[in-house]
Amino acid sequence: MSADVIAGFTEVQAERLTGVSQRQLRYWARSSFFAPSLKVEDAELSDMRLYSFRDLACLKVIGALRNEAKVPLQELRRVKSRLVKLGEDLWATTTLYALGKRVVFDNPETGDKEEATTGQGVFQIPLKVVTGEIEEAIREMRSRNSELVGKIERKRGVADHQPIVAGTRIPVRSIKAFAEANYSIEEIIEQYPTLTRADIEAALAHEDAA
Repeated sequence: MSADVIAGFTEVQAERLTGVSQRQLRYWARSSFFAPSLKVEDAELSDMRLYSFRDLACLKVIGALRNEAKVPLQELRRVKSRLVKLGEDLWATTTLYALGKRVVFDNPETGDKEEATTGQGVFQIPLKVVTGEIEEAIREMRSRNSELVGKIERKRGVADHQPIVAGTRIPVRSIKAFAEANYSIEEIIEQYPTLTRADIEAALAHEDAA
């Protein structure tokens, strides 16, 4: 399969689905706090970075801690450094709480809440809830863009003006590359959760794609 086939969500979609502003997303990426995990391996799309579903779950938690619980970014950086052994997706796989301006977490090794004192005012953000919210947001996003389903378009400054699925930054050629690698329509949709069968069929039928 072509190396330039990448599944994921754009910066615009990430903002819409997680509530984290594009300004924050860009700053966090530039400062190496949290960057999108997917990169399009294509010279023409070298500046295109995409967020995975797991990234969105992490961003939902980070956004709640930073923007709702008002935990300072410096504290979140310390949390990341301290819990690095839990992996890059620690924000999504660890139950986190906000206690004042500090973060408390369930230590998977001991089962204890580390740094918790009285437990008063704890703000819990379980992954189960976060994931469900994102899935619902994706469904709503699809509904809002229903008039674009099954259409192909070109946009100046997007994907080097190559054909893309309308309302997204997903190149038609990437969809075709999956098909050429013997992926079924259902399997392609698994790689691009925001797309529908009509989108995939339109991309495969489009003849003006490299």
